[in-house]
Amino acid sequence: MADRNSLEVVTEALQKGPERKFSESVELSINLKDLDLAIPKNRLEDDVPLPGGRGKPVKVALFGTPEMCQKVRGVADKIIPSTELEDFMKDAKGAKRTVDDIDFFLAEAPLMPTIGKRLGVVLGPRGKMPRPVPPGSDPTNLIKALQRSVRVRSKGNRTFHAAVGARGMPPEEIAQNVDALLNRVVGKLERGRTNIESVYVKTTMGPAVRLW
Repeated sequence: MADRNSLEVVTEALQKGPERKFSESVELSINLKDLDLAIPKNRLEDDVPLPGGRGKPVKVALFGTPEMCQKVRGVADKIIPSTELEDFMKDAKGAKRTVDDIDFFLAEAPLMPTIGKRLGVVLGPRGKMPRPVPPGSDPTNLIKALQRSVRVRSKGNRTFHAAVGARGMPPEEIAQNVDALLNRVVGKLERGRTNIESVYVKTTMGPAVRLW
């Protein structure tokens, strides 16, 4: 089957998916082939910035020293200073609620061992282990980039999904996001494009429309 234009496919997916009473995401369904996913290096896990953004709020939290936290006040959606980290980790229910509510976590590098040991059981299975940032740095730009990003995570599955926008966005912006995400995925695969069986675009509740 010949490839189709991403804007054409996004427009068709939006037309075929009846509008719902909630804000639907627009998603890619990517099917891999000829990869041994039992080998960790063949599994995809990447944070991909989308040129048009997600079309919905994407929340980023930071674990850091009070000095670093001050730098990102008003930028990060949640700040957990190192001086409050012990209390945060002791409140298991509160920590789990925060993890479920936040899309991406950052942590000042020296805090990573403690976070991994105490919170890894909550963060790891959800694919939300923090990205380390250098001590004393200003992660403002990284936070802003993550606020328009999506996490691509195949785990051990040949088929996986990734959000590329929301129904209320212009189709042109969603199509740009589709192209950006696919370019990133192709660049991560062992044999590039030949490791992809097919790609579909769909709204949350709508039918899938084939792109590749």
